[in-house]
Order: sequence, then structure tokens, then C-alpha cells
Amino acid sequence: MQQIYNERINERIFFQELDNGLKVYIMLKKGYTKQFAIFATHFGSNDSKFVVPGDTEVTEVPDGVAHFLEHKMFEEEEGSIFEEFSRLGASANAYTNFTTTAYLFASTDNFYDNLKLLVKFVQNPYFTDENVEKEKGIIAQEIRMYQDDPNWRVYFNALEALYHVHPVRKDIAGTIESISQINKEILYKCYYTFYHPENMVLFAVGDIDLDKTLNVIRENMRREKKQGEIKRIYPEEPSSVYKKEVVQDMQVSLPLFNLAFKDTDVGVGGKNLLKKSLEIQISLEMAVGRSSDLYEKLYSEGLIDSTFGFDYSGEIDCGYSIIGGQSKDPFKVRDIILTSLKNREFLKSEDFERIKKKYIGKFLRTFNSVDSIAYSFINFYMKDIDLLDYLDVLYNISFEDVTNRLQNHLKEENSVISIVNPIKK
Repeated sequence: MQQIYNERINERIFFQELDNGLKVYIMLKKGYTKQFAIFATHFGSNDSKFVVPGDTEVTEVPDGVAHFLEHKMFEEEEGSIFEEFSRLGASANAYTNFTTTAYLFASTDNFYDNLKLLVKFVQNPYFTDENVEKEKGIIAQEIRMYQDDPNWRVYFNALEALYHVHPVRKDIAGTIESISQINKEILYKCYYTFYHPENMVLFAVGDIDLDKTLNVIRENMRREKKQGEIKRIYPEEPSSVYKKEVVQDMQVSLPLFNLAFKDTDVGVGGKNLLKKSLEIQISLEMAVGRSSDLYEKLYSEGLIDSTFGFDYSGEIDCGYSIIGGQSKDPFKVRDIILTSLKNREFLKSEDFERIKKKYIGKFLRTFNSVDSIAYSFINFYMKDIDLLDYLDVLYNISFEDVTNRLQNHLKEENSVISIVNPIKK
């Protein structure tokens, strides 16, 4: 096996690509009582239009297929996979986001039996006309639940305002109309396209045996040839925002807001994407973080409360920053923030150095938890980022890098505001 080693933090990850194209990564954490494994495919809600390897025709599927598949994979002819994991003393789960579907378990015993179960059930789809129709009702209820969630709506309304045509503006679960078009044939086609081992990765971490872990994976994988690259088709997204504001009335006690900024510097992954993401996160921390003068001003004036926060989400082909929370006057908060960002008086080199150290400490704490290690690894992997490169990239970011990134990204013309107001009586 190959080894990926970072001397700065004295951590290593073992890697091997199997004959069928599956990438296997294993991190040994001696003395830890918990083990964790995650089996993921590079298939998310953004992947609704693609060309199957070997085909020339473009395939387009309804929105929500990746999430629908995640739900159906836990069902087998004999019953529920969750029950089998529970019987082995493990906690199993799964998730779907814009680019990834992942299946995982955490255990303190029977690790190899649980690993075998994980590998086998993800390779064993079971779709029938009857169970697909039944699932539509379950997922429709989930979609309605999210439509009634003010925090979910203020977030996706912001994405719909930022993006003209990019699929990131669409709800991960799809719509009730789109999932009604899903059938077992569509599910099987997407499964055999995106769940091919060559499009997947398996990461295991804990006090485990390297050779035994690899053997369990190898012995339970399908024997098949590599299929080649899947061509994903995304529409051409303009650099401008779609609309400047979206306001919706819902059952809330105070208005919710998301002030969002569209990232127009996209199309790169790996270390370049990691560097950009860190620069934006640090600039946001300096501008509106809890230790900033602006946060203190907004809080002392009663314009924000403890729900106020920020984040940057960056993928290879899209990215956006969001600042949000509750406020009695979201438009006033927006104007104050935009003015502060334009003036850039908060940019101080001493704050930059302090925040950089904070991010170093936060990253190092990741390695105290097998769960955090695994989630971070998969998140970075899907962006062509090596987890162990994080500190090296962070150390090399300068104050000038951050100021330049802020000037190019956190601009008023890149911004939109999404607000959920209380229903007027």
C-alpha cells in the first residue's frame, strides 16, 4: 500500500486502488475504542444530466434521484439493513449532498463484520415497482417537512437568488413533482453508472488491522472492469446573481435572513480550492466573527443575537458565502455589513495571525475524533483535496492573500439577501 504522510502533524493515511477502480484509504488510530468506516460515491443532487461511459447519448434524470437512491439502498428483500447493523452493535447512517452520497457506520466492536456488511449492502441494490412507489410517499413527506422549515427555506431561497441555472439552486431531495417521475429503471441506471467502484471511495479509521481491513474490503467487492470517466453536464452559469432579494412569510417569531455572496472564481479543485476556501473563511471571521468590532456593534444595538453566524461552501464548479441569523431589521444589518466590507477597516494583521492560529487548532482537534476525521476526509476527497495537505496550505496563506480574496469575493454586486418574515396577523 502507498502511504500519505504529513511530518508536521505526524499523521499518515494508507492508500490502495483495487483492480476494479475502488480507492481505499485507511488511517490507524492506536488506542481508540471507536472505529468508523464510510463508503461514498461521487454522486449528488447536482448530477441530473450526464453521459454514461461508453454511451454517446445524454441521460437526464429527475431532480432528487441521488437522495432517493440513498433511501432505497437500506432496503433489502429480507428486511432493513439498519437492523443488521444494530444487531452487530453498530450505528449506521447515510447522507446525500450536492456532490456525494455516503453510507457509514460507527462501532466499538465487530468492526470487520460491520465493514463486510457495509461493503456488501452498498453493492446490492433492490428496487421493485412496489417499494419505489412506497418510497415516493415517504420522501414526499420529507420534502413537505423541509418546505415548512424556515431555516431550510431561507437558505435555499438564497441559493435560488444567487444562481440562474446551476443545479445547486435546487433542493437536494427534489420536488414532489420530480420524484413522482422516478421509477426502478431510472434508479438502476443511476446506480450502475455512479455506484461503479471506480467512482467510489472507502475510508476506514480506528484501532484496526491494516491488512485485515483491506482483505475484508477486497474479498467482498464486485469483480468488474473499470468503466471510465462519467461525463457530468452542467449548464453555463452567468457570473451575475439571479435576483437581489427574496422575501417569504412563514411561522417565525423574528425575521430570519441569509446574506449570500456568489463565488465567481470557480473551476479549480485540490490545493487551489482549499487555499481559496481558507482565505474566504478567515476573511469572514475577521469581518463578522464573534471577536470582530462589527459583531459587537450589531449585537449591542440589538440587531443580531446568538443565532448569527457565517460559512463558506466551496465546490469545484460553484461556491458561496452566507452570513445570517435572526434580526428585527435584516435590511439594516445587510447595509451595515456591506458598508463595513467596502471600507475594510476591520482588516488588521494581528487579527489575521490570531484567527489563523485558531484554524490551526480547530484542524488539529479533528484528529481526536474518528467521526470528524472520516467526514473531513470524504468532504475534501470529493474536491480533489488531500486532508493531510490542510495545514501546509493554511501556513502558507498570507495577510495579503486574505485581503485580496475579500476584495474579489465579498462584494455588493455578488450579494443577495433572503428573508423569512413572520406572517402578518
